[in-house]
Amino acid sequence: MKGKSGQMRNARKELGAKGEGLAAKFLKRRGYRIIQRNYRCKLGEIDIIAERDRTTVFVEVRSKQTEGFGPPQYSITAAKRRQISKVALSYIREKNLVGQSCRFDVIAVTFSSESRRPGIEHIENAFELSRRYTY
Repeated sequence: MKGKSGQMRNARKELGAKGEGLAAKFLKRRGYRIIQRNYRCKLGEIDIIAERDRTTVFVEVRSKQTEGFGPPQYSITAAKRRQISKVALSYIREKNLVGQSCRFDVIAVTFSSESRRPGIEHIENAFELSRRYTY
């Protein structure tokens, strides 16, 4: 029997997966090629890795049911940006992309009971590679 915390965790996972799916479709419609979803290494995960105009784009997707406590993108902390930076560098080294154009984007997906369609906001160049890391 699952407790409330297990149910909440599953609901968050489902919401996140739904948001990531919508984000991938959104990017495709705008001319991005999805290279990989949910790239994982020992350092963490990147939701979507895409490519457009010879630029590799590392995308963090944030989804929320409401705008309480601010929009979804506000939940990306400095620690999360550092983690994404480390994972991106691992991917760059693994795929031998050193010296190629890369950037970090955020896609915020807000599901609202007041609207049939979720709100999607794409923030290009949302943050830079943490200064602590280089390749």
